[in-house]
Amino acid sequence: MFLNEHLPDDTGDLKELILTISRLGKSIKDGFLLNQGVADTQNMYGETQVEMDKWADKVLVDGLRNLPFVASLSSEERDDVIYCSKDGRYSVTFDPLDGSSLMGINLTVGTIVGIFENPDPFRPGSEMVGAMYILYGPLTTLTYTIGKGIHEFVLDKDGNYLLQHENLIVGESKIYAPGALRKEWLPFHTRFIERMEKEGYKLRFCGSFVADVHQIIHKGGVFTYPASIGKDQGKLRLLFEANPMGFIIHHAGGSISNGDMDILKIIPEKLDQRVPIYIGGKKEISIVEEEKKKEASL
Repeated sequence: MFLNEHLPDDTGDLKELILTISRLGKSIKDGFLLNQGVADTQNMYGETQVEMDKWADKVLVDGLRNLPFVASLSSEERDDVIYCSKDGRYSVTFDPLDGSSLMGINLTVGTIVGIFENPDPFRPGSEMVGAMYILYGPLTTLTYTIGKGIHEFVLDKDGNYLLQHENLIVGESKIYAPGALRKEWLPFHTRFIERMEKEGYKLRFCGSFVADVHQIIHKGGVFTYPASIGKDQGKLRLLFEANPMGFIIHHAGGSISNGDMDILKIIPEKLDQRVPIYIGGKKEISIVEEEKKKEASL
């Protein structure tokens, strides 16, 4: 079954929005060979942009901004929300190319997208009506949810997205993917990782958030990018990374937390807001929250 057949017809504009993004993903895939350099610009986080970051961002913005049902676009690569059709119903948030620093060594990177049926993108992630990511690896795959399970498609030789896995559920393997420097971990996080290791969890970590979470969905375990000494909000972005991937994993039977609470309940206050992230199986997320509560009681 192809993606356009799998998406329900009664979702109307949401279906067309997801199909449009899927087509733009094919354009991004085709652009890697010609956009390998480093740009002379920085994004709002002070990070040097690679050419592919900027190019992928332009592909998405140019491809979505004139759709009559799109009210706003918010990109990790831009300082401000782009307001589009005044009659639009959907706000779209995206990280055009997550993991782009890995391009130079040809590791998997991806595009992450969140969709709200609300002109205002500053809504809690639980209010999303859809989320998706496209991985550019040995295969190009697209995983999406509209709140009814998560489903994975692979781009075939004819340029069609063909169903590969339907109703994916977070696996049960023992894998952990830690972020931040170990010497800067907070005590509760150190205890959590030590507990994972004692229980036989194996380290599997490539450094691309979207690719690492994709692995967790298929195999199980937990990905973390925690708060650390001097960085109490972690590194990853609420609007562009945490919320869309959290919404997806929630509908695969998993959870996402900042260590204290479900990230999908947080109301964003600004475009560049960061948040500590624990994402994976419900068991693992409950353990980290347990360790955080122990620390609070000391």
